[in-house]
Amino acid sequence: MKWHCASYEFDTRMPILMGILNVTPDSFSDGGLYQDRKSAIAHAQNMVGQGAQIIDVGGESTRPGSKAVPAEEELARVIDVVGELARDGICVSIDTRHATVASACVEAGASIINDVSGFEDPALIDLATRSETGLVVMHMQGEPETMQEDPHYGDVVTEVRDYLRARASALEAAGVSPGRICVDPGPGFGKTFQHTLELTRNLHEFVRLGYPVMAALSRKGYLGHAYRLEGPQDRDEASATEALKACELGAGVIRTHNIACTAKALEDLRPYALLGLGCNIAAESYPGGGREGKVAQLNNAVSLLCTLPDSQLIDLSGFYESEPAYLEDQEPFVNAVALLRTGLPPKDLLTCLHVIENSLGRVRTVENGPRTCDIDILDYQQYVVDTERLTLPHPRIAERDFVVKPLLEIRPGHILANDEPVTVTQVRLGKARRI
Repeated sequence: MKWHCASYEFDTRMPILMGILNVTPDSFSDGGLYQDRKSAIAHAQNMVGQGAQIIDVGGESTRPGSKAVPAEEELARVIDVVGELARDGICVSIDTRHATVASACVEAGASIINDVSGFEDPALIDLATRSETGLVVMHMQGEPETMQEDPHYGDVVTEVRDYLRARASALEAAGVSPGRICVDPGPGFGKTFQHTLELTRNLHEFVRLGYPVMAALSRKGYLGHAYRLEGPQDRDEASATEALKACELGAGVIRTHNIACTAKALEDLRPYALLGLGCNIAAESYPGGGREGKVAQLNNAVSLLCTLPDSQLIDLSGFYESEPAYLEDQEPFVNAVALLRTGLPPKDLLTCLHVIENSLGRVRTVENGPRTCDIDILDYQQYVVDTERLTLPHPRIAERDFVVKPLLEIRPGHILANDEPVTVTQVRLGKARRI
């Protein structure tokens, strides 16, 4: 998935590191450290040297309980820093909820607008439509000064996801290209520790929106609660651990204070594999067989996927009933697509999948014929190969409706390891519908 930010383009299939540069006297963990221009520039350059691809400059603290800063004062804090970093060839993000500040910083060279208020301000939407900047759309319940007084949700994941979908749709309706939008669930902004934990453990739900997802978890209060760490400065290791978890769930942009620590943790990021599952012979143990028995058989396969070594099932599409492809004189199939993070090399993964198929009674007597369970590796991150035993990406992905629909459900806009996008344009076989 590509994120277009003015003259910069980021491929968020691999994590993009955004370094935090607060030029404020009162930010919750580093207030006052980088108030003067010289120290701010030096810190930004140090973060770039450690691997930051974006520097996010903020001139107003939005910590819980903070009061709003006049736009003129905020602008005075940030404008020279933004301009100098941009002239040095650094991709700069301006962290602001004020249109006048954002406009001046874009004029000075900022390539991203990071708005904690979700682009609710029509003036910010107007600026977004008049520029080519990348946009970070964040969720916040309330205002920074009062947001932690009584945060409440019926279902925090659903409500935050739906809010971000609506705000992104409003930007698109105003003329903003979807490729410029990144979404941020806003951990800690009008959320209890439990709310934030629920969001961070369900980031794959936000990936389904079809935009890059930002994980802005660094030094947040929920880390102190979850890891029993007192001060914000003590939370860098925990922040890096959470960043790795977020990336495994699909986050593409990591906003962090400690670039070196985070980059080190992300060395352990496992590649993803997309798996296609199919069945048209019901589980023998399921009374009555039929569609429900086929679903039961796939659920058996999913349970076994969860037992694979050094692997984690991240997401699973809904089930789709499809017409048979290639060999048409047989029962309809039930299909799904699963997303796995795995340390197993592709050929080892394939061997494990064959073991699962065999354990569920897979018989290979008729090519493309009836089967209790079929599990294909559709795509394996950064792995392109064509051998007698294994071809990746799977050569028939694009033509199969029963693969394309469930894949795009969990990974909208997915780009395969060979840089080919998955679209509906080439589909011609196996018409499928969600059940």
